[in-house]
Amino acid sequence: MGIRHKQIRPYTPRHNGKVERSHRKDNEMFYAKKTFYSLEDYNKQLRRYMNEYNNFPMRPLGWKSPNEFLSSFFSNV
Repeated sequence: MGIRHKQIRPYTPRHNGKVERSHRKDNEMFYAKKTFYSLEDYNKQLRRYMNEYNNFPMRPLGWKSPNEFLSSFFSNV
């Protein structure tokens, strides 16, 4: 798929800003707001959250959802 793994210097989150922002957003929108009663409940709520997140249009992606963006990207490759 042409994806190359690149390591960053340890303890330098500024080099990994996109991932750190994603972690912050997941914490704010999911982990801090939800209560989980079992592992099964956690998995069910996580699947629902991921489905909503991956199908929500986002400005950085030209108002496409992540699923739409990936689909159009791979159809052009």
